[in-house]
Amino acid sequence: MGGNGVGRRERRLDPEAGPVQRFAAELRALRESVGRPTYRTMADKVPFSVTALSQAAAGRQLPTLAVTLAYVDVCGGDPGEWERRWRAASAEAAALTGADDGTRPPYRGLTRYEPDDAALFFGRDRLVERLDGLTRAHRFTAVFGPSGSGKSSLLRAGLIPRLRAPGAGAGTDAAAAPAAVRVLTPGAAPMTTHADRLDPVPDTEADTWLIVDQFEELYTLCADPAERNAFVDRLLTATAADSRLRVVVAVRADFLGRCAEHPGLTAALQDATLLAGPMSREELREAVVRPAAASSLVVERALTTRLLDEVEDAPGGLPLMSHALLETWRHRTGRTLTVTGYEAAGGLRGAVVRTAEEVYGELTAPQAGLARRILLRLVAPGDGTPDTRRPAGHAELDLGDPDGTRAVLDRLVAARLLTLDDGTVELAHEALITAWPRLRGWIDAERDRLRVHRALSEAARTWLALGRENAALYAGSRLAAAREAFVHDPRGGEPAPGELTPSERDFLAASIHRRRRAVWLRRGLSAVLALLVLVASGTAVVALRARATAQAERDDAVFGRITAEADRVRETNAALSARLDVAAFGMRTTPELRTALTTDAGRVLSTRLPGHDDIGSAVAFAPDGRTLASG
Repeated sequence: MGGNGVGRRERRLDPEAGPVQRFAAELRALRESVGRPTYRTMADKVPFSVTALSQAAAGRQLPTLAVTLAYVDVCGGDPGEWERRWRAASAEAAALTGADDGTRPPYRGLTRYEPDDAALFFGRDRLVERLDGLTRAHRFTAVFGPSGSGKSSLLRAGLIPRLRAPGAGAGTDAAAAPAAVRVLTPGAAPMTTHADRLDPVPDTEADTWLIVDQFEELYTLCADPAERNAFVDRLLTATAADSRLRVVVAVRADFLGRCAEHPGLTAALQDATLLAGPMSREELREAVVRPAAASSLVVERALTTRLLDEVEDAPGGLPLMSHALLETWRHRTGRTLTVTGYEAAGGLRGAVVRTAEEVYGELTAPQAGLARRILLRLVAPGDGTPDTRRPAGHAELDLGDPDGTRAVLDRLVAARLLTLDDGTVELAHEALITAWPRLRGWIDAERDRLRVHRALSEAARTWLALGRENAALYAGSRLAAAREAFVHDPRGGEPAPGELTPSERDFLAASIHRRRRAVWLRRGLSAVLALLVLVASGTAVVALRARATAQAERDDAVFGRITAEADRVRETNAALSARLDVAAFGMRTTPELRTALTTDAGRVLSTRLPGHDDIGSAVAFAPDGRTLASG
């Protein structure tokens, strides 16, 4: 049927000619199955024109997903089934275009633009111009901007090519060609890692430029405040009048407060700060259209308009747009990037998810587990700030399966989800953290464990750097937290395999061993002290018993001597015998002694009272019974 609804024979289709004609033939068959309604009748029921519906089944190009679903809805088809068919046809058509035939794509996807990509870097000319002027006027400059605002690309593909261009800024001494341009990111140990790169090139009047990207790593990765301050102080030497250094740093905007903690840095940034804000609509248009034009490609006007509408008010949308364009390029029709290809790629936010899920879904179960552990290692959970990416060395990704790790890394790098740079691996962009729900879910589920792991990794590096010094091992609450996170069998005490690197496992195992040894020593000392207490107590008891026995034996001997003496003098000196009986009675009571005292009480007893020269005729006791008066 024609566009005017009058019957007209449609051109013959060959389903064997490719996925586009095969899909069109299937749409025609669906329309035939419901009585072949005219396209005008169909157009009256959906928000698409007669031409759009007729072209959907013409077989010249794949229709958009929206047109396809409208066509299917009118003909009573299953939308879910037809969406799957459409995506399969789109993927097959993209493969046939030779998108991966070695042709360099005009878009970088999630990865940043590098100096070699300057010919494809558009939309930031005015910002590059302002940055160039600011860096010529100040020796220390900072670029602040939210994640996804293009700070890294601005420095690498915008500023650096301008610095290296012959005659750039000619006419002033400050604008002379640089002696060197060094690009670095702080990492966990900036002074240790970059000490030899912070000095200017000697024996030249030309400036050495230090481009410090991802400056926020000083606060997310460097745990040593002293090293952090030393690094900042070293960079600030560029502000000296005789310095041959120029420093440009790129900082995520939410770390401005952390930068203000350093007085010198605060002073340096007062008049030398550039804010990388969102691109204007015209700048976005340049970023969409001009890279394609540079590669002799065309972007459909409808696609350009749709992208601008979706990205213009989307915070951090630039990396998502770049990735969506890269995937649309893979689904291009000839030399044209179309809305159909854009929808097949998943759209602005769906393209990242689609790419990530496709890669993840193609991994084996063991590889999927490795991918999860690798990706989580490349994230630094925020502490009051959004989560950030975290570069990791290859050694840190040694999780017990080198071949599997290599295969996973190759797949993720090929999909531009990860990047390899100077022996380190990192997420292509922080946008992946928020855009990929699966990764977001892993992070949220493991957030506390990730913080423990990041601290453990840093502690293990310090321990190795100190020659495995025992004083650097974990103890107390830090060891308890690490054991809870990574030791699944408390009785065995060994870290679970596959979750930690060999150095991390050695560190945690050594910490656990040291803790056990300390516990054993305390228990042994307690046992020895308890034994000594028992021995001392036993000795005291024995001594007391021996003393009591000796005392009793002595008393027996004294008692026996007193009673024996009393019996000896009983007939010759009754008074003395009675006094001895009383003394003996004070020591012990026996029947014999009671009898002797009874006998003594019935006898007349006398005693000599000194102090008289003559015979005493009378005596009297005082009332206290202790004093005797005689006369």
